[in-house]
Amino acid sequence: MTPTAELIQPEIVELVRDGAYSELRNALKGIPPADIADIITSLEADQRAVCFRFLARDDAGEVFAYLTAEMQEELVLKLGDAALRVVEGMDPDDRARLIDELPPECAQKIVASLSPEDRKTTQAILGYPPKSVGRLMNPDYIRIMPDWTVGQALEHIRKFGRDAETINVVYVVDEKGVLIDDLRLRQILLADPGAMIETLMNRNFVALRADQPQDEAVKTMSRYDRVVLPVLDSRGVLLGIVTSDDVADVAEEEATEDMQKLGGMEALDEPYVSISIWRLVRKRGGWLAILFVGEMFTQTAMAGFEHDIERAAVLATFVPLIVSSGGNSGSQATSLIIRALAVGELTLRDWFKVLRRELVAGSLLGLFLGVIGLVRINVWGWMGWFAKHTGHPELDKESVAAQQHFHVLAVAIAVSVVGVVLWGTIIGAMLPFLLKRCRLDPATSSAPFVATLVDVVGVLIYFTAAATILRGTLL
Repeated sequence: MTPTAELIQPEIVELVRDGAYSELRNALKGIPPADIADIITSLEADQRAVCFRFLARDDAGEVFAYLTAEMQEELVLKLGDAALRVVEGMDPDDRARLIDELPPECAQKIVASLSPEDRKTTQAILGYPPKSVGRLMNPDYIRIMPDWTVGQALEHIRKFGRDAETINVVYVVDEKGVLIDDLRLRQILLADPGAMIETLMNRNFVALRADQPQDEAVKTMSRYDRVVLPVLDSRGVLLGIVTSDDVADVAEEEATEDMQKLGGMEALDEPYVSISIWRLVRKRGGWLAILFVGEMFTQTAMAGFEHDIERAAVLATFVPLIVSSGGNSGSQATSLIIRALAVGELTLRDWFKVLRRELVAGSLLGLFLGVIGLVRINVWGWMGWFAKHTGHPELDKESVAAQQHFHVLAVAIAVSVVGVVLWGTIIGAMLPFLLKRCRLDPATSSAPFVATLVDVVGVLIYFTAAATILRGTLL
């Protein structure tokens, strides 16, 4: 909840509880819609409906758009016809998003209550594929003709601008509705009233297609630093506009999904606090099972070196140290690459450049950690910590051998760390490219998934290096 909402929320609760509805209506005036939505969310279910009922009608539609789908459904059911009137007053894109998220019977009731014109607009938006730009667009915009004068254009803006989503940008179209250019309102205001609109045009504009994925709108708006973009069909006809607030919602959803996938789980399709425990377990259980099965291969890999472990049990004590170093380096690499791919810093063509960079980075990081391991084991050896006396002849014999050859053991550990860290870095960097090439979401190459892959191969690298370097000493 925002600071403004936190300050006024106790007052609103008290007014609702006391039934002071005139004071409630006055208290809600002048508060930003987003803050009112936070206040309503914090109230009890019955209090929400009462509070919402006393909003001014012009404010109610904006506030309603900021609420979650679950809360919108709750208000529609509680307020009945009053809520339907609020929905009709919403912007077409917000209304379409609400209808898309509500249960079918509730959505049908809302659509049936709309005026013929609003129903046609809403159904047109819903006719585009889910997660497409067409679902985001708002058909309320200002368009003018190139053969108009600036004075005619200003008069048109004054007449129809009140109902438009924004008048900061005005669109120039031909007689077929094809977009020719977009003009800033500033350009028109500062121009000679007698000048032709065509003289202000440079025919250089950025637009979206209605069938594009919504994340393309996020990237395009960020790349060209726009607050609004036109939406066209395949013929170039202007269908609507997408504004920065709509794109911000998409960006937040995309970031949330990526964060959840990076945590090694399916993305949640509803807020954490409202999702049922059973659905939460299903979303998390599948990936946990896959990771668990993957980790079983680590045990299988270690079983192949059982004879070496029996001869030098001290090797087993370093397994967590070695494999976790590779998992950590892989997690770092995959997080960096996933983010770079998401924001457009990297494309599929950059995989070889990334591979070369990560080969160098992984080698340097491995050498850095390997030196730390080398120093640590030598310090342990100089202090005699490997020479343990347990009273068990075989264990005491192994301890004496480890104490005698700790220099060689340190080298084996250092070499293993270099190899495992390098392997983890390469796998972490390349896996997102592989998934993107297969048309899968790179975010599914989550840190736990990379760590599991690295663990299995890390064990093989470690014991192979140790068997080679320690032959004739500990082995």
